[in-house]
Amino acid sequence: MIRFDAVTKRYPGGQEALSGVTTEIRHGELLVLAGHSGAGKSTLLKLIAGLETPSSGSVSVNGQDIGRLKATQLPYLRRSLGLVMQEHRLLLDRSVFDNVMLPLLVTGERPQDASKRVRAALERVGMLEHERAMPVTLSGGEQQRAAIARAIVNRPSILIADEPTAHLDPAYAREIAALFRDFHAAGVTLILATHDDTLFSPYGARRIELARGKLLS
Repeated sequence: MIRFDAVTKRYPGGQEALSGVTTEIRHGELLVLAGHSGAGKSTLLKLIAGLETPSSGSVSVNGQDIGRLKATQLPYLRRSLGLVMQEHRLLLDRSVFDNVMLPLLVTGERPQDASKRVRAALERVGMLEHERAMPVTLSGGEQQRAAIARAIVNRPSILIADEPTAHLDPAYAREIAALFRDFHAAGVTLILATHDDTLFSPYGARRIELARGKLLS
């Protein structure tokens, strides 16, 4: 369960990205965040992951108040979260395999076990044959798949994606949407911010809309 209770987020200079947002996201849910550019979608996702803290109100994930966690506690929270941000942030000087391996190195996974999990994640997203490729040699859709593999290699119970189909052609976008549907069908709580929620509406997604930082629906 993820809960926002009267959450407001202000940035330096007084910009209010979110204003009094209260909502719940249930375990195993597929939720789509809709809204115009600058509506507050990315900020809401960052609050769940502890990348930002509320200016007021509270955000809790599985009963833990994110704003009250110490910096040393956040890595443990993030082990249950998979993040796919707007920029892939793949390291260009490392192979696809090594990029996907990074979260397991951070958590101290045994090398033999980590290699198996990396290949399992790459196979899940259809990228195993590209494990030794460098990111610059991949298409936009393939880079997105590599970023998704990196997000799921820790087997998260919650997967957060910010505009996962942006800048992809329609065919690639549909493939990525179907991939997320498969994760949801396997029991993963899925939270997606997207400019095109029609890609996910056939999969029974619940839709909430933000406008200028306020929750409309």
